[in-house]
Amino acid sequence: MAAAVPDPELPMLTLADLGVLAEVETDGAEVTAWLTPTYSGCPAVAEMAADVDRRLRAAGYRAVRVRLRLDPPWSTDLITAEGRRKLAEAGIAPPHPSTAAAGAAGAAGPRPVALTLGPTRTAAALPVPCPRCGGADTEELSRFGSTACKALWRCRACREPFERVKEI
Repeated sequence: MAAAVPDPELPMLTLADLGVLAEVETDGAEVTAWLTPTYSGCPAVAEMAADVDRRLRAAGYRAVRVRLRLDPPWSTDLITAEGRRKLAEAGIAPPHPSTAAAGAAGAAGPRPVALTLGPTRTAAALPVPCPRCGGADTEELSRFGSTACKALWRCRACREPFERVKEI
């Protein structure tokens, strides 16, 4: 139910695909849904919460609470493989997974993670394939796209512009 709610800014993805739906706890006819927004000032949070509330009430829950969880913070590593596939199909280049996330694949349960402060990850180190033609000769035109979480790119091969979800 809550997992099927579409993201208001990326409607081809559900909140579960995007990794924003952090947890759902049920206790009989009561339910609490925890959302981790892509960033604390995300303007779509109120709409996401209202949509989750509406879906859960329609499913028969009498007491619905939608809470925000900012710790741990959201990361583009939370986007599921299905979410990355849907982004590419919609013509939006998905972010690269971090090397830490790739190395943690298959790790059992939560574990401490070393924190190294440094520059924000960018796509400069890895090629960004064009979601339209698959070409690797692409360039970033603007760090700012239609929403705060996207950048504007262009493929030099097919000359088509496309958006890309920024790594966080």
